Amino acid sequence: MASAFLSIVQQIIRKGSLKLTLANGETHVIGDGTGDLVVARLADQEAEDAIRHDPTMKLGEMYMQGRFIIEQGNIYDFLSLVKQNTTNEIFDFKMAALLLGRIALQQLKSRLPVNRNKHNVAHHYDLSAKLFDLFLDEDWQYSCAYFEPPGISLDEAQLAKKRHIAAKLLLKPNQRILEIGSGWGGMGMYLTEATEGAEFTGITLSEEQLKVSRARAEKRGLAERVRFELQDYRTMNGRKFDRIVSVGMFEHVGIGNYGNFFRKVSDLLDDNGVMVLHSIGRPKPSFGTNAFIEKYIFPGGYIPSVGEVVPPLEKAGLLVRDIEILPMHYAYTLRHWRERFVARKAEAVALYDEQFFRMWEFYLAGSEMGFRWDELFILQIQIAKHQFVVPDNRNYIAENEARLKEFEAGRPPLEKVTF
Repeated sequence: MASAFLSIVQQIIRKGSLKLTLANGETHVIGDGTGDLVVARLADQEAEDAIRHDPTMKLGEMYMQGRFIIEQGNIYDFLSLVKQNTTNEIFDFKMAALLLGRIALQQLKSRLPVNRNKHNVAHHYDLSAKLFDLFLDEDWQYSCAYFEPPGISLDEAQLAKKRHIAAKLLLKPNQRILEIGSGWGGMGMYLTEATEGAEFTGITLSEEQLKVSRARAEKRGLAERVRFELQDYRTMNGRKFDRIVSVGMFEHVGIGNYGNFFRKVSDLLDDNGVMVLHSIGRPKPSFGTNAFIEKYIFPGGYIPSVGEVVPPLEKAGLLVRDIEILPMHYAYTLRHWRERFVARKAEAVALYDEQFFRMWEFYLAGSEMGFRWDELFILQIQIAKHQFVVPDNRNYIAENEARLKEFEAGRPPLEKVTF
């Protein structure tokens, strides 16, 4: 009997070259023969059937378990091959029903009055600091780098990202700065050292990140000026800040909580304050998160479109002063991360196990594929309460970046914190 899985793959992949061995041992060459050959094999019939009925979830799971095996090329090459044939996707009522059910469940969970923020953050960010040290830059920036000028290294691009955001913040001496989602402390230390007399507060829900960021600030002699706290933004009150920054955190807020988020920002931001929000964005609403990413990587997360972000922002009484779209920069960042991670496979496996390594390889490859082929991008929104706190042109960004480069030239090098 003909394989239903093979039939679907043959209908999807018309361009490119795929050599696929089915669970029964049959090998088929699929595509038009162009491009680099990708060779894949299914280890058993159960894995083949699972992917056929639920590819969004089961392809990643079977790869994790070593039951969908790439024998030539890598998992990114396979995902990219499939994505470049998206016009040939096959509609399936059962798959559509499964997708709609997942979307409904995610939408419901995002609106329930149950705060699972700390649990969701811990799932990913409380993994061993040694894991992230395998592939991040020297400052542990776990968000999109800014490859301007093109071709610079990952470390240079992450520095350029911090510089670009700092320039938009319009930093002035003696300001109170808040970072919502402070990570491992790199952005906070940069902003504090770049601003004379700055008082910085960074909040996180990750105990592992809190430990690392406090240790880094202590080692750098910034403990008196930089304060990192284990706190949910929802519970902050009684303080106003001149500048607020949030990088790579908004994706974890959840679509049902955007109104609450921006109302809290409005409460915390001084009347003459400025905020920069840096988030992954998508070209149109999706209403749900990829099933594999939701289950294994970022539970509770959601990538918004610009149209989903701006209305609750404006409803909270805030003004959009500048929007910048950065396409492809995260694809470049993820390529660096994935190559570094794979190069240190033995260390990753020693920290966790082979299945964990493949899970993360699939996550990094799938994410890179999303930015290259699904039109995902980085969205930077500059926010204020009054229109005159930001100049009426964008020349100040380049001018501030030039001044920040001078600061960086005299800044002591970052020291490694080991655990």
